[in-house]
Amino acid sequence: MKQNLGKIDRILRFALAFWWLGPWAPHYSVVFVNWLIFIVGWIALVESFIGWCWLHSLFNMPYKDQ
Repeated sequence: MKQNLGKIDRILRFALAFWWLGPWAPHYSVVFVNWLIFIVGWIALVESFIGWCWLHSLFNMPYKDQ
């Protein structure tokens, strides 16, 4: 699998996952929203480690590492 995320993008996704999966995650009264935050946090964490995003591939976004 070819990587399509740059270094900065991977760092920002890891920071988002760290925030949303940690005790600082926002909590809402709607359970569905809390689960959605949890799932997006895990997706961001996995993508930050493997360096590949399925949405970038789906929309043919060009890869630019700075």
